[in-house]
Amino acid sequence: MRKRIAVVALPGSLTFLPPSARTVHNCVHQLSVMANESLENDGGTGSRNSRNIHFTSSVDLSTSLESSVQTRIFKIIVIGDSNVGKTCLTFRFTGGSFPEKTEATIGVDFREKAVEIEGEKIKVQVWDTAGQERFRKSMVEHYYRNVHAVVFVYDVTKMNSFQNLKTWIQECNGHRVSPTVPRVLVGNKCDLVSQIQVPSNTALKFADAHNMLLFETSAKDPKESQNVDSIFMCLACRLKAQKSLLYRDVEREDGRVRLSQETNINKSICPC
Repeated sequence: MRKRIAVVALPGSLTFLPPSARTVHNCVHQLSVMANESLENDGGTGSRNSRNIHFTSSVDLSTSLESSVQTRIFKIIVIGDSNVGKTCLTFRFTGGSFPEKTEATIGVDFREKAVEIEGEKIKVQVWDTAGQERFRKSMVEHYYRNVHAVVFVYDVTKMNSFQNLKTWIQECNGHRVSPTVPRVLVGNKCDLVSQIQVPSNTALKFADAHNMLLFETSAKDPKESQNVDSIFMCLACRLKAQKSLLYRDVEREDGRVRLSQETNINKSICPC
């Protein structure tokens, strides 16, 4: 039996994370360590003053965020072929469960989760987009507008869903999504081991060629729930680091982070 492991590869390095990194916290910790090592080996161009990023996921979904000027909203869109599991991934992340029955997404579904990263409360908005062309035409412009990150999803048991990723990337670029917008690649349905058609090495090479992290997971398997969380939390982590200057006039209450200080956003230790 083929043994599945959590994620992936850092862009430019076809490197798997070990099975010990299968939890959200361990995953990002391992990624941060790898990214720090990458910065130290990049010829001195990286910022050695970058601070480590720690995050926790909000467990109580009923707890609303306090109204504050510090509350930020990150818009993440999930795109890919129909029936690759986009809706199930968003359900698993925002609600912690797998929907027993789903129907084809018409237009776009919107879900939200409150998370906390380094003491800052953030809203992660996940936009679940339609995979069928006839449901997309009237909504495409809307959900690409002001997007902060993109999750490309394919079904590891369907090679054509992987091959169609090029079309989805072209659509994304065609709507002027900036190259600086973080993007990740997700191979879903890894619980169907005997039916896998897309080899991990093939997916890794594709992700590396497009400067993306690759996550292999299963929205259905509850044992993989933390790996699903790590997809979106890693992006939120990266976005927080990139956009900290938006709040440079705000000072944290605990005094540990003064956002009024100049922050280097060109080199982040978060690898997403």
